Amino acid sequence: MNDWSALDRFLHTDPRDVGCGEAMEMLHVYVELAATDAEAAERRYPGIAAHLRACGPCTEDFEGLLAVVRESPR
Repeated sequence: MNDWSALDRFLHTDPRDVGCGEAMEMLHVYVELAATDAEAAERRYPGIAAHLRACGPCTEDFEGLLAVVRESPR
């Protein structure tokens, strides 16, 4: 069975995508902003937002950190 939609997504990577390295380097900053205003995080860091839309493993890291930030007392 072929998964053409996954291949299509791979071949049409957003040119703003910063890649795993830069996304992971700035993920803690992105998470802090996204915890209070997700739209502001996407506007301020469009390359990270583009990467998270395309990369499952990085998205899992983002969601895990976001859950921790939202659960911790401020």
